[in-house]
Amino acid sequence: MNEAAASQQTTSQQPLFNIEKLYVKDLSLEIPHAPGIFLEHEQPQIELQLLTQAVSVDDGVFEVTVTVTVTARLAEKNQVMFLIEAKQAGIFQLRNLPQEEQDTVLGVVCPNILYPYLREVVSDVAVRAGFAPVLLNPINFEALYLQKKQQQVDSAPVTTH
Repeated sequence: MNEAAASQQTTSQQPLFNIEKLYVKDLSLEIPHAPGIFLEHEQPQIELQLLTQAVSVDDGVFEVTVTVTVTARLAEKNQVMFLIEAKQAGIFQLRNLPQEEQDTVLGVVCPNILYPYLREVVSDVAVRAGFAPVLLNPINFEALYLQKKQQQVDSAPVTTH
């Protein structure tokens, strides 16, 4: 084998991570008590639900989605001011990574890339809907990933021989 072919083979075995596309996959806003809700002066309580998902779409190509549901509720009346659900997604290329590293990239690195875009979308939608901006706190996706892995270990059936 000549040097050029050997170099090309070595390059083809190098780990590869590439961002192919970032996009808003889904977005919804509900203001169930409009227009009366705009006359309220109470500061809402913000509830947050977060979900991450990674799906293989082709050989070495994955779609990662971070979904957030933000519910602003008036505590005194237990009334929903608004509800925003947003899904920020990305297509990522991963090649030549061991399975454990690939899982970590899909569960930690990709959501960390997507989350700032998701924060901006949620804030922008709240403002466009006539409310104050919703500033989502940073999320430690590594801690969430490790917690999820620990839950999988804890819930795995114990086999004895």
